[in-house]
Amino acid sequence: MYDLIIIGAGPAGLSAAVYGRRAGLDLAVIEQTPMSGGQVLNTYEVDNYLGMPGISGFDLGMKFREHADKMNVSFLKERVTAVHDNGQSKTVETASGASYEAKSLILATGAEHALLQVPGEAQWKGRGVSYCATCDGAFFKGRDVAVVGGGDVAVEDAVYLARMCRKVYLIHRRDSLRAAKILQERLFACENVEVLWHCTVSKIYGGDLVEGVTLYHKQEDKEIDLAVEGVFIAVGMHPCTEAFAGVVSCDEKGYLIAGEDCVTNVPGVFAAGDIRTKSLRQIVTAVADGACAVTSVEKYLAGM
Repeated sequence: MYDLIIIGAGPAGLSAAVYGRRAGLDLAVIEQTPMSGGQVLNTYEVDNYLGMPGISGFDLGMKFREHADKMNVSFLKERVTAVHDNGQSKTVETASGASYEAKSLILATGAEHALLQVPGEAQWKGRGVSYCATCDGAFFKGRDVAVVGGGDVAVEDAVYLARMCRKVYLIHRRDSLRAAKILQERLFACENVEVLWHCTVSKIYGGDLVEGVTLYHKQEDKEIDLAVEGVFIAVGMHPCTEAFAGVVSCDEKGYLIAGEDCVTNVPGVFAAGDIRTKSLRQIVTAVADGACAVTSVEKYLAGM
């Protein structure tokens, strides 16, 4: 039986692993993806992580994993399907049929991209429809593309794509962006970026590959066809909490209810990073959650 099992190997999970090993806990990290790091791996440039301005998201994710490796953290490559609270022990079930026991759990599976859920999105996924500009942007060099959204990720994607694409359309349903001001300044400085205000995507169309999108202009109450070869969707995230349904309390959006101490309604089960209720979801807050969660784990184990 482990002292602690951490589910998820993004910034929160890796931070928890480092702090947990420093605390002398017998722990393991369960991750289902081929590489540790979480969403940060798909970020072209991270300019707001203290002490590392301009580092690529991939490099930062690798540094996080290297730190955990130096602490001799044990990693298990599994997809978690369910967790069970047995009182003083917790059971983690996986898709392979294996199960693991621990005295405590830190849930740090993060969040994933939200879908537009419009006709053509699923059909052309991977054939012009993408959710990761840094992953797929190079395929559209010299072409016209659209980015859907108005937050930090959407604006960052548009700025990144503007470096290689002929034309970038940023499609936003409102008349102002939610992104940080510094990101907006970078966006508006790009001569080949055009913002289409008050527009939503009605459908995505094409042949073998994406050929365009149909937009609905709310103010003018009309549809517009826009010829693009790539559609990058950045309309938010939703938490990866399916495996914990019915065990840990969630809010109306599915985020696990936990405060800054990462304590959930289940004794011995803690939530860290983007998966929990919080006002700011950033790499730095996820890393902080990892440390806070382990502190709460230590207090819990000391009281058993």
